[in-house]
Amino acid sequence: MQITLKSAEDIAALVEKIGFLPFFRGEIAEFSVEEFTPPRLWFSDTEDGPWEWKGPVIRLARCAYGKFYKGKAMFISKEWFPDFANLRRDGYDYDARMDEGIARRRDTYLMAELMKEPSLLGKELKARVCFTDERKKGYEGSLTHLQMMAYITTADFEYARDRYGKPYGWGLARYATPEAFFGEDFCRAAYKRTPQESYARMAAHLKELLPQASEAQISHILLP
Repeated sequence: MQITLKSAEDIAALVEKIGFLPFFRGEIAEFSVEEFTPPRLWFSDTEDGPWEWKGPVIRLARCAYGKFYKGKAMFISKEWFPDFANLRRDGYDYDARMDEGIARRRDTYLMAELMKEPSLLGKELKARVCFTDERKKGYEGSLTHLQMMAYITTADFEYARDRYGKPYGWGLARYATPEAFFGEDFCRAAYKRTPQESYARMAAHLKELLPQASEAQISHILLP
């Protein structure tokens, strides 16, 4: 793909068009924000770049963003996220996973807090969960695992502001369950299909989109 990304609008349009877009370069060539964005925009002192664009992309495309691709960040469009969640969750809502006794206890601490609110800043979520040394040790692993299982998405990024109202520093992730972010009916839209059927639909789409990718590389995108 011959693509140059120069704005949040460019990324949002590409996410809506192709459905899946990793943030960083991975094992498939020409398939990431990093590869499509001019190097000068990554750490510019005068222009915004991919780090600053993440929040606007989420808002513009109303897409999912999180550590969905082997523990690394990826955008997934609103069109494809229901099938992705159906596959990664193996058809289980988180409540059903708890009822069946197959939810990890350390994950449940985190989900219990996040499910109480429409969304929480990462630092707020961590403060609620990590009040013992045991929970601190498992927090980051659970946060990544729950994103990989499609139970958590990033709803936005927020910045501290100086006295002139100018944002500074690294953006703080605001997390939400996909049910809170997209709506419960939306997230369940693909449950009429089996996880295997969702995989087949997404794999067919990605094979057409990425002729340079092998079967194994396609499965690495879709499977946890």
